[in-house]
Amino acid sequence: MKEACYTTKDFSFILPADKIAQKPIKERELSKLMVLDRQSRRIDHRSFYQIIDYLSPGDCLVLNDSRVLPARLFGKKTTGAVIEILLLKRVKMNKWECLVKPGKRAKINSRIYFSETLEATVIDELNEGVKILEFFYEGVFESILEELGEMPLPPYIQEKLEDQERYQTVYSKNSGSSAAPTAGLHFTPDLLQKIENKGVKLAFVTLHVGLGTFRPVKAEKIEDHVMHSEYYELDRTNADIINQTKESGGKIISVGTTSTRTLESIFKKLDKIEEDRGWTDIFIYPGYTFKVIDGLITNFHLPESTLLMLVSAFSDREFVLAAYQEAIDQNYRFFSFGDAMFIK
Repeated sequence: MKEACYTTKDFSFILPADKIAQKPIKERELSKLMVLDRQSRRIDHRSFYQIIDYLSPGDCLVLNDSRVLPARLFGKKTTGAVIEILLLKRVKMNKWECLVKPGKRAKINSRIYFSETLEATVIDELNEGVKILEFFYEGVFESILEELGEMPLPPYIQEKLEDQERYQTVYSKNSGSSAAPTAGLHFTPDLLQKIENKGVKLAFVTLHVGLGTFRPVKAEKIEDHVMHSEYYELDRTNADIINQTKESGGKIISVGTTSTRTLESIFKKLDKIEEDRGWTDIFIYPGYTFKVIDGLITNFHLPESTLLMLVSAFSDREFVLAAYQEAIDQNYRFFSFGDAMFIK
């Protein structure tokens, strides 16, 4: 990684509040699509279903199949105090790293009651409101979550989500995320089938989105920011698809920053793409040389976020921020339920 020479403020922009998408549009594939050409610095405006026009036979779309847990729970202490927790990361079978609000009321040994079948005890404190909780329950934990839990929508979304599946990709499979890999929310089964029919391969990785999504960059110099680690997996079948694409001259199009971080983490670790699993805290910002991906499908991200920094590393900061301003001027919808960008 080269010296960044950027401060966090260099990735700031002013976004009117009415540009933040509060709910998904009715048809996933009808989101707007902004296309950025890195070489010509041209910007085109399309609809997301037209992404197929930018994919060629022999290319490969890499998608993150992580599924969001209904990870927000509300419980009470014996005093009656209401406690909100967000499951972040499973430490052991019944022990989870959790974001707890209000953290001051949930000290070590505090008991929290969620229902007749679910209780928890605070067994350790980390930092910034993050604690380790041990859960006690009857039955299957994931089934209890489906019954009691709520989707952990980001704090900038104020409206209630009517259909919980709209915060899941249509190909989500492996539960474990605290937030959706939102670039994939625009795909439908029909669109994916049309893409495959064109001769484009699909490959799947798993990266469970964790605390890093909720943690702002507080460091003045971006290289001083420390990323939270997240669990990833890539199996042999999908690694082979990616490698065969590379060998045959096809392009690797990453769907989202999470897929990107998974591929680049594996290459950084192994100097190649192959079956692997583990934890990554890779932080990609301008100066980084990409080893695997040739194109990136992504949403419009928060100011001063690590996601915006990654996108700026793949293109360049000035071009990306100019594109963001054009998106604001053209009434694009921002953030999780917002519109999409394709950088080629």
